[in-house]
Amino acid sequence: MGEFEIRPARPAELAAVGRLTVDAYRASGYAEADGPYAVTLADAAPRSREAELLVAVDADGSLLGTVTVAPPGSPWAQVAAPDELEFRMLAVSAEARGRGIGEALTRAVVDRAAELGLRGVTLSSSGQMTSAHRLYERLGFYRTPGADWQPAEDVHLITYRLDLP
Repeated sequence: MGEFEIRPARPAELAAVGRLTVDAYRASGYAEADGPYAVTLADAAPRSREAELLVAVDADGSLLGTVTVAPPGSPWAQVAAPDELEFRMLAVSAEARGRGIGEALTRAVVDRAAELGLRGVTLSSSGQMTSAHRLYERLGFYRTPGADWQPAEDVHLITYRLDLP
């Protein structure tokens, strides 16, 4: 396991962040190559402007992973209450998996929510993302079935929440 840093994405990295996100979702079977969600995943620039876009990079600056952090009022927040932070599009490159990148990015989101004085963190996930669900549950997130939703007729998303002190 090499060292890595979590920090805000830089403008010059946005195209690479988009590619990494699409590649990670496709590799896991969560985004069709030409589907509308792949187009959204590929365009990191709006997420950088309208939310907080974090990246994990190794010592030489290679991009390892990313997450979109949607504070209250962000157009990227879909299911969060006004006192919650929401995160989306957590992605780790295939080459970096198993190094704790996803966990470190998730912990950075939780830390950001605490910095903002929010009461919780929430997220939506595909039911098939079982390895991500195990990570969330290990970190104390719990399912919130009453908030599950469908952004499209053929897309069913489940939700999780973490309560903060």
